[in-house]
Amino acid sequence: MAKIIFVTGGVVSGLGKGITSASLGMLMKSRGLKTTNIKIDPYLNYDAGTMSPYQHGEVFVLDDGGEVDLDLGNYERFLNTSLTFDHNITTGKVYSTVIEKERRGDYLGATVQVIPHITNEIKERIRKIADGYDIVVVEIGGTVGDIESMPFLEAARQMQLEEGRDNVAFVHVTYVPKLKVVGEQKTKPTQHSVKELRSLGIQPDAIIARSEDPLEENAKKKISLFTNVPTEAVISAYDVEDTYEVPLLLEKGGLGKYLTKRLGINDKKPDLKAWKEMVRKYKEIRDEVEIAIVGKYVKLADSYLSIKEALKHSSVANEVKVKIRWIEAEDLEKEGVKLLENVDGIIVPGGFGARGSEGKIMAVKYARENNIPFLGICFGFQLTVVEFARHVLDFKGANSTEIDPHTPYPIIDLMQEQRDLDKLGGTMRLGAYPIKIKKDTLARKLYAKELIYERHRHRWEVNPDFIEELEKAGLVFSGIAGDDERRMEILELPDKHYFIATQFHPEFKSRPMKPAPVFKGLVKAAKERRYG
Repeated sequence: MAKIIFVTGGVVSGLGKGITSASLGMLMKSRGLKTTNIKIDPYLNYDAGTMSPYQHGEVFVLDDGGEVDLDLGNYERFLNTSLTFDHNITTGKVYSTVIEKERRGDYLGATVQVIPHITNEIKERIRKIADGYDIVVVEIGGTVGDIESMPFLEAARQMQLEEGRDNVAFVHVTYVPKLKVVGEQKTKPTQHSVKELRSLGIQPDAIIARSEDPLEENAKKKISLFTNVPTEAVISAYDVEDTYEVPLLLEKGGLGKYLTKRLGINDKKPDLKAWKEMVRKYKEIRDEVEIAIVGKYVKLADSYLSIKEALKHSSVANEVKVKIRWIEAEDLEKEGVKLLENVDGIIVPGGFGARGSEGKIMAVKYARENNIPFLGICFGFQLTVVEFARHVLDFKGANSTEIDPHTPYPIIDLMQEQRDLDKLGGTMRLGAYPIKIKKDTLARKLYAKELIYERHRHRWEVNPDFIEELEKAGLVFSGIAGDDERRMEILELPDKHYFIATQFHPEFKSRPMKPAPVFKGLVKAAKERRYG
C-alpha cells in the first residue's frame, strides 16, 4: 500500500491548497518516489463539465476525456505527468455509484448509510488509484467545517486507523492574517480550524501557514503549542511572485524532510536543479511583450488558468515576460478595436454560446488585417473560420449554427453525432485524439512531427461543405483529425507573420519545461514584433 498524505484546508477557501498539494507531490517525486495526486471535490456535480467558469474556474480536460477541477492541471504541470478521470473524486460520483449498487442489491438488504457505505466507497476509490505508487497526495476540497466535506474527512480518518499511522499523514493549510491595527500575525483562526479538525478525530501532522509575509517565530511557536504540531512542522508559506517558487519554499521550510521522516521513508536529497533553474530564469527576464486575451470570462482570471500558465512556460523558453491584457469580448463590441492597440499578440480562447462572439470576431479581423501574431483556440478557431468566410469570401451572415441556427452560411455546424443528445454532461468530443499535420506548414514546423495527440472539448466543427472554398481563398487547414478526415483541427494563414488556430486545447498539455508549441511560437512572434 502506498503512503498517503491528506491535504486539508481551514479558515478560508482559496488559500492555494491545490498549489500546495501539487508542490508536495512534486517534492516527493523529486526524491525518486513514485508519486501521484488525487483531488476530492465535495460538490454534488458528477464532474466539472457542466459548471460555469465563473463558478469554479476553468474546466480542465484530461487525455481520457475527463472534465475535472483546475487543480488537476496544477498537478499535471508540477509533476510533469498525465492523470485520469479517476484522479478526481466528487460527491456526485461517490453517491451515484453507491445508489447504483443499492439498486442492484449489492448491499444484501442493509440500510445504506453515509457510514459505512459512502465512506467505504471513498476509501475504495483512493486505494484503487494508490495501487502501484509509493506516495499519494490527496487534496480534500473545501474548508474544514463545510458540511459537504464531512464524509471525506471521516473516510480519511478511517484510513489512518486501517492503514496505520506510519502510512497516513495529514497536512493542514491555514491562513494567518496580519491586522494593520495591531501589526502582528494572528494565530487564532488557525487554532480554531485545527480544533475543528481534531473534533473530527484528525490530528494534523504538519501545518502550512499561508500569510502575506514570512511567519514570525513567535507566531510559529504559538501555532505549535495550541495545535500539538512540532515547531519544525509549522511551515511558513508566504506570498511569492510566482507559484512555481512554492515547492522550493516548502522544501526550504523542511516539509519534504519532515514528512518522509514522519512516514518512515528514507529521505533522499531531492533533484530540484532544473526546477530552480527555470524559476531563476523566469525571475531574471527583463524584456516584456503584451498579449491580449479576448474572452468572455476575463473577470475571473482562473477561467483561463492553463492559458496563463502556457504563456508563462513560453516566457521562459523565449526569455521574454508576457504581460496579459485582459479584454472582455463584449467591451470590444461596445468600445471597438482601440482596446487592442499596441498589443504584440492576440489570443481568442474557447467558450460557449453567443455572448461576446462578435467581439471575438472583431479581434480575429484586427489581428488578420494588421498582421499581429494570433492564436485562436477551440471556439476561437471556429470564429476565425467565420471571420475569414465573412470578410475574405464575402459570405454575409456567415456564422456558427451554435450562435445563429438560421445562418445562410453555416460555416461551423453541429457534429452529426451531437444532434439528438438529451444530456449535456460528458457528451462532447472530449480528450486526446490523433491529429495529422501536413508537410511544409507552420504547424509542422512548430510540432516537428506528423502525428500529435491533443485534448479536445467541443461540439461544433468546421462544416465540410465549405472547406474547398475556404482553402481556395487562402486559408490552410494544416491539421486534420487522424480518426476522421472530415474534421479540421489546425488552420493557418501562410502570408501572415504568425497566424494559427487550433480546434483542440493546446494549453492543457503545456508544461513548465516543455511549453505547448503553438504558445511558444506565439510568444516568439510577439517578441520579434516588439524587438525585431
